[in-house]
Amino acid sequence: MNEILITGTGLFTPPESITNTELVSSFNHYVAEFNATHAQAIANNEIEALKESDEEFIFKASGIKNRYVMNKASILDIKIMQPILAKRADSELSLQAEMAVCAAKEALIRANLAANEIDAVIVACSNLQRPYPAIAIEVQKELGISGFAFDMNVACSSATFAIQTAYSTIKSDIAKRVMIVMPEICSAHLNFKDRDSHFIFGDVCTAVIIETGQTCKSSSAYKIIATKTKTEFSNNIRNNFGFLTKTESEVFKQPSNIFNKDYFFMQQGRKVFKEIIPMVAELIANHLAENNIAVKEIKRFWLHQANANINRLVTEKLLGNFSDERLVPSILNDYANTSSPGCIIAFHKYNEDLKIGDIGVLCSFGAGYSIGNIILEKIC
Repeated sequence: MNEILITGTGLFTPPESITNTELVSSFNHYVAEFNATHAQAIANNEIEALKESDEEFIFKASGIKNRYVMNKASILDIKIMQPILAKRADSELSLQAEMAVCAAKEALIRANLAANEIDAVIVACSNLQRPYPAIAIEVQKELGISGFAFDMNVACSSATFAIQTAYSTIKSDIAKRVMIVMPEICSAHLNFKDRDSHFIFGDVCTAVIIETGQTCKSSSAYKIIATKTKTEFSNNIRNNFGFLTKTESEVFKQPSNIFNKDYFFMQQGRKVFKEIIPMVAELIANHLAENNIAVKEIKRFWLHQANANINRLVTEKLLGNFSDERLVPSILNDYANTSSPGCIIAFHKYNEDLKIGDIGVLCSFGAGYSIGNIILEKIC
């Protein structure tokens, strides 16, 4: 069987960013105004006073110091506190497609390929700006790719599930080369008025090219040794916004209800910690054992970039205590949680130093629950 490889990756980083200092300042101004406006109701115990946020709390809870966003000013404006993005005409390239094309072009350069050499495009992300036509088909047209394209969503595990899909597509001889792009505008589903989550997400797009060893022209490639995916239903991470939202009676009668917290990202963080960490560690350990690979042979863990503490605890369950931060690189400090692209950003930025024959694990996990694991070996 011909080898199936990752031969190129790309990254689009938005031009604007928000530091913890800026985010906390904005949030605390909002809190002060809210508490002052509702002082009487708070005094009468009708509602609770909001608590301020702080940088130390954010970094300790998540490992995040900064995040990139597609629109900064309106997020920091306490009268708005959400991104405001210009509506584009149907004849214009959509925002997610534009992000995807930028990342895709870098991946093509790294893979030493032209766009017309790609057979299929998959857009894999947590949030799509429209149901149809597919963003992937728009990207396909913009780049001049023949073949087929489609969108898919497995929340934070969209990238690894898409890699498995591309792997199976190539293995079945349906395509020779597949491009995966992950345009995430997570700031649009984040409740910036919620102290527990206002700091979590940023915006970004990554791209990955999967192809056969026969067609590889890249100077740096990783062989996909094996893939493994798992899902288990949980309400602990949830977003209820969708095309039926406007039909719900509460929203129909009072359209402002569309801004209720129920339609933003929600999670029960403590439950997620308790449940997802052992699930991820067990899946990685079992997957390695199924392929006769010892955990201590792994030279790099490119884990989902949701929370620094989760990644530390997952790795400790696998290896015990460790001190080499290069083993589990983090991009949270700069990018925050970007949902599906997180582990791909880590791979994109921290794979060139490995030697031929070194084995790494690319793993994502998130809402669903969904877990995707890819075992990789550097071959050039």
